Amino acid sequence: MSEQPLWTLQLDRSEVDELAGRVDPEAPLAGVRFAVKDNIDLAGHPTTAACPALATKPAGSSATAVRLLLEAGAVPVGKTNLDQFATGLVGTRSPYGACHSVASPAHVSGGSSSGSAVAVAGGAVPLALATDTAGSGRVPAAFNGIVGSSPPAGSSRTPASCPRWPTSTASPRSPARSRRPAPRSPPSPGPTRTTPGRARCRPGRQPESPHGCAW
Repeated sequence: MSEQPLWTLQLDRSEVDELAGRVDPEAPLAGVRFAVKDNIDLAGHPTTAACPALATKPAGSSATAVRLLLEAGAVPVGKTNLDQFATGLVGTRSPYGACHSVASPAHVSGGSSSGSAVAVAGGAVPLALATDTAGSGRVPAAFNGIVGSSPPAGSSRTPASCPRWPTSTASPRSPARSRRPAPRSPPSPGPTRTTPGRARCRPGRQPESPHGCAW
């Protein structure tokens, strides 16, 4: 699978071996290698969401799904490519390169969890974490002939993952008010929204940065 841009980051062999050496041999997933989509935090490594400009600050802790796998004895080997900021269903929107279906270089891998799906389908790992808002995990799984599972919302805490790219906003409607749509006002760019360690963005705007990232 070396010809496919699966990874945004691969752990050093020495780190993988060290992690494997700590595993309880009786753990249910003892020694099983797994990959992590690069919008999910893995402690000690940056979370870029396929934006190289964000590869500067390592995550202070692992996401719940990662932590549970580690506790079960699984061993991470790297972070996988994706449609940048998880905004796509084809797997081609990444400055790290576009993955393709394991069945055909002429066909897309599906996205946004392209690297995770191709890593499993191509045999790089038997298990990979992905995210799925509207098919981002199940679509690439289907395109590559593997199983993608999307657990029910709220079944796992997700504080250590990138927030979704802001594309729309909604306001609660008071039941005491009329159901007629309110008059529209001119759109406002809104204030700059900043999250520590994340890119700065204005909702609804995606100009290209010099780093190949949509801001």
